[in-house]
Amino acid sequence: MDGTARIEDRMRAALGDLTRAERQAATHILSHFPMSALGSITTLARAADVSSPTVVRLVQKLGFRGYSDYQQALRREVEHLLVAPLSLAEGAPGAPAHPLQGFAAQVVANIDATLAQIPAADFLGAAALLADMGRRVVVMGGRLTHAHADYMATLLRVIRPEVTFLADHLTDWQQALLDLRMGDVVVIFDIRRYEANAVHFAELAAGQGAEVVLITDRWLSPAVAHARHTLPCQIEVPAAWDSTAAILVVVEALLTHVQGRLPDQVQERLNRLEDNFARTKVFRAPKVGKA
Repeated sequence: MDGTARIEDRMRAALGDLTRAERQAATHILSHFPMSALGSITTLARAADVSSPTVVRLVQKLGFRGYSDYQQALRREVEHLLVAPLSLAEGAPGAPAHPLQGFAAQVVANIDATLAQIPAADFLGAAALLADMGRRVVVMGGRLTHAHADYMATLLRVIRPEVTFLADHLTDWQQALLDLRMGDVVVIFDIRRYEANAVHFAELAAGQGAEVVLITDRWLSPAVAHARHTLPCQIEVPAAWDSTAAILVVVEALLTHVQGRLPDQVQERLNRLEDNFARTKVFRAPKVGKA
């Protein structure tokens, strides 16, 4: 593993190779990063509900000799993060040339951070599951992400059959469990504040043998414990709400990869869909200019 990468990024990249107990410890650390790992190993192990040797094995898998070595490296990172904003402020330019510029720069930074946080294996694994025509797909969003889930399901239905969007996530997910088969794919969006329904659905779906793809934020929804693939997105902006722009980028990138795996099937479905639109006259026909 790259020893120059940030500790947080290294831990995220290692999630797929950890044992269940190590992953539980890592999830706790990431959910409360960096404060959770600045105390004693006993306090951390108790909070994560694992043993102290589990924490030691976790940090050793990240390339550290032991917990004290890990803590020293973490403290150096935290000190750098505290100093860096002050350095930036000293050399900060004047007002942006356009009123959109400052916010747009933060969104671009979030997208860059998201690319660094999502392991390629998880992204490609999620795309492979969604492209598997032998699996049915259920997509569930939350209070702030239901629109992303709806958007994803709408476009995914163009690409492949048997896609269900849980529009009323408060009640529909219990009924969706009735028809969930072994190997089906459940895509769950869950960002802070994490929703109990999302976590329960992930747990019960995984218990029935479904493959859970979790799209969450960098602090990780508790549903991560039941996910086959986790795609953490950067959502912080200087506003009273979180930005979901990076989530939209991940969704569209996923759909592009799925389409790339099914080029012939997608073209055939698109042709049939356009024929249906033409027959039902759902869209106004384009005007043809005079020669």
